[in-house]
Formats: sequence, C-alpha cells, structure tokens
Amino acid sequence: MVQDDSQGLVHAFVLDGCGGARSIGFSQLAEPLAEGESLWLHWDRSHPQAQRWLRERSGLNEFACDVLLEENTRPRLLPLAGEQMLLFLRGVNLNPDAAPEDMISLRIFADRQRVISLRLRPLRSTEAVIRLLEEGHGPRTASEVLVYLADAMTDHVDGLVEEFAELVDVEEERLELDERYRPEHDSMLSLRRRAAGLRRFLLPQREIYAQLARNRLSWFVEDDADYWNELSNRLVRYLEELDLVRERVNLVLEAEQRRLSERMNRTMYLLGIITGFFLPMSFLTGLLGINVGGLPGAENPYGFAFACGVIALIAVFQWWVFRRLRWL
Repeated sequence: MVQDDSQGLVHAFVLDGCGGARSIGFSQLAEPLAEGESLWLHWDRSHPQAQRWLRERSGLNEFACDVLLEENTRPRLLPLAGEQMLLFLRGVNLNPDAAPEDMISLRIFADRQRVISLRLRPLRSTEAVIRLLEEGHGPRTASEVLVYLADAMTDHVDGLVEEFAELVDVEEERLELDERYRPEHDSMLSLRRRAAGLRRFLLPQREIYAQLARNRLSWFVEDDADYWNELSNRLVRYLEELDLVRERVNLVLEAEQRRLSERMNRTMYLLGIITGFFLPMSFLTGLLGINVGGLPGAENPYGFAFACGVIALIAVFQWWVFRRLRWL
C-alpha cells in the first residue's frame, strides 16, 4: 500500500480489471490508464496538499470540490453530468477509544474509470478492500470499488447491531432470573441513544443503496444492481433490529419502573395496615394519658391491668376484622 503523508495521499491503486491492483505514488497519478484499468485514490481530506490536488489537478469542477470538502455531511447520492456521481457514506468507527456509532464519513467521487475517496479518520472498511486487492480477489472496476466499500461498511454495522442486541438480551435475562436485580438506568438510556444515533445514518444510507439498485449507470457491472439491492435489504434488517433494540430497552425500563411501583405500593400498603392497626389503641392510650381528674380506674390498683386487657382485646378484634377483610 502506498501512503504519502507529505501529500495527503493515503493510498493509490490502479485496478487491473481481474481483481488485483498495483500501487502507485503521488508522482504517478497523471499517468494514463491502459484499457481495462481503473484508478482508486484515497485521500486524507484534512491535508492541505490533498485539498489543493482535488481543486487544481483532479479535473473536478468547483461545485464537486466544495461538496466533497464540506465540514458536515449526511449520507446522500448526488448525480453529476457525464454519468458521474458523488456518494457520501458513513462507516462504523472502529478506531481505538472511539464510540463505534460515531460513524466516519467517506466522501466519494466516481466515474467510469476513476474513484476518488476522502476520509478524515481511518476507516477499517477501506483496509478490508485493500486486503482483497492485495490477495487478487478485490474489485475489478470503478463501480465494483463502490460495491466493495459499501459491503465492507455494512459488515461492520452487522457486528455493532448484534452487540446492541446482546446487551439487551443480558439485561432481559437478569431481570427474569433475579427479581431484586435493578438494571442501570443510565446504561439503558445510553444504549437507546446509541441505537438511535446509528439509525440516523443507516436510514438514508439504505435509501441510497436502493436508488443505486434502481438507477443503473452505463458503466456499472451487469450484476451491480443485484448487490446494491442486497445491501439495501441488509440495512433494512439492521434498521428493524435497531428499532427492536430501542423498543426492548423501553420494555426493560418499563419493567424496572413497574417493579419499583409494585415495591412502593406494597410498602405503602404495609404502612397503611400498621397505621390502621395501631390507630384505635393510640387513641385509647392518648385518651387515658390526659392529666385531668375523673379518669376511670385512676385510683384502682388494677386499673393498669384492666387497660392493658382492653387494648389486647381491641388488638385481637382488629386482627380478626383484617383477616375477614383479607387485608392480612
């Protein structure tokens, strides 16, 4: 792989049309291509030399260069004159200490014999396509470079969606097995937020793949439409799984909220029973405890025992009443 950091060129390949490729350097970019060959250039768009080459030597018009170098983009497909296109995709961020759902933008210009891609951060999907080229099993044409890149990006999405589903599986299983288990509310909200963020980019990307399957350009390989359609269907499945993950997270949070409500209701119920049980006895002892004359039994040596007996009878009577009412 050719990597010219001084010029902002990450790698450059001339596809031989048979699944293999040869690496070239910055000084060889202007060399003409032989029949059946295609060119794939991958740039670091933050590098000043890469931006200068794109505007002055790539042959792209000012509008295309401005769009490719925009700060913020979303997945979209922009047809250009002469059966050229601009394609903006998002790939899972697998860089160290990065959130995978913080997806990396890949900006692509493509025509019949040339693919120019730009990225800001390293993307594993391009590395996967490079390995295939080095093994001789990579894309043969410019259109297949697009398909291979999109396929590699979709593969990485598969792993991330599966990870989300497994996290929810663990929480659901622990809730089912342990009634005292309480899922971490913040982690569940974070998972739901991550799923929503991933879905935000996958939805327009699926529409792009469907559009490429429907609107086949003349320089596309014959079966490219089938591959784009399959990629669109895969993203539909991932989007459905993300919607299910978000719904399951809501169910986990609702189950925890329901458990808390039931526990609170039981506690309040027991407090109410205890309060109701001791209320008559509290009234009687409070009445007998006032410091005024004329209290019955005040001078009787058995008055205290009699009062205790009355309280005990009231307690037994209340217990019988609560049992009949099935409060106990």
